[in-house]
Amino acid sequence: MSTHHSAHNREKKFCSDANTGMLGGLWPGIQLYYPPVKFVPSLGKYEDLEMAAQRMQKHAHQTNAHTLIFDLEDGCRMKELSRTLLRRELPEFKRRKEVTIAIRVNPFRTEEYEHDMELVRDLAEFVDVVMLAKAGEAYGAPEVRDLSNFLVGLNHEISIQPIIEHPKSLKIAPDLMQYSTVKHVVFGIHDFSKAMGIQITPEHWTEELKYFLNQIMFEARIAGKGVIGGVETLIGSSSMPTEFVEPHDVRRWLDLHGEHESRVVYKHACQEAAMGLTGKQVIHPAHIHLCKVAYTPSPTDIDHKIRILKAAIEANALLGGAIRLDGEMLDPPMFGKALQTLLRAHSLRALSDGDTRFAMQVLQLMPAQVVRENWPYGVIL
Repeated sequence: MSTHHSAHNREKKFCSDANTGMLGGLWPGIQLYYPPVKFVPSLGKYEDLEMAAQRMQKHAHQTNAHTLIFDLEDGCRMKELSRTLLRRELPEFKRRKEVTIAIRVNPFRTEEYEHDMELVRDLAEFVDVVMLAKAGEAYGAPEVRDLSNFLVGLNHEISIQPIIEHPKSLKIAPDLMQYSTVKHVVFGIHDFSKAMGIQITPEHWTEELKYFLNQIMFEARIAGKGVIGGVETLIGSSSMPTEFVEPHDVRRWLDLHGEHESRVVYKHACQEAAMGLTGKQVIHPAHIHLCKVAYTPSPTDIDHKIRILKAAIEANALLGGAIRLDGEMLDPPMFGKALQTLLRAHSLRALSDGDTRFAMQVLQLMPAQVVRENWPYGVIL
């Protein structure tokens, strides 16, 4: 690992609440689905409370994912026992500033949904996000309105991530995104493809569902919301070392040690990141760092974008004019993309305090309208 990268890591800290709030909050990033109580094939039965608690303390508390999703919906058979486990364990979770806690609740106004709401109400101070399964399918956008009203009355700010899993939900996507409690929406690719009768494959679903993902992204961009990409079903056994953060390091590891599954997941994550998605869900811990690297600008990329912005400022070309840098002609749209890279790194907890201050200084040099064009996620100047 390079000296530059080590220094970059040492300098990196969590950014101030003021900066985070001004830029619309931290992004969901890489979200790990974590089953509270799961089936143990070797025992031929589901975990009891003690077994589930030990697993949670050993694995969930040590995760390097941006977000932990505790699934109480489709992936959960022992729902009541899972809620009991969360009541017991969430208050003991130590890494609140590093890891966002999300609970995926059952569809609106079902009996299980009501039990989930009791759990959220009782554990409000330990929950950051409620993910609403099958959002809008039964009652439309009022589902999010009703849930928003419920959450606003609690003693901790909790946001909503509606999961778009049906063409009905896609049709009313702008209505689902109109509420301030919604900052990101999820594309539930498997339920969505089932509802459409589309046979998707683990290797090519990004192409097979591209038309619908583009629709969601279009509406989200207008509404100033983020989009969380699809969950992969491929599971390999290789785990890339966390010190690999540069693209060439990743490519070398994939060539020498990566499996077919790792290569596919990384390719999809790179495609989603290039499209501007704000998060991705994974079901296997080995995919966390692989997807993190795909989604997060590398230290070298960040340094390059800072050079571009500094050259633009020096030439007084930030808002109009062109410069030549490293054999390339650059103008304001390129400067805006360079700024987006820095703000993306910030939103994924990967920008040092010094680089964050520089990004904020660049923002201050831009009119509010230009800032909104470059960063629609709730900027307040």
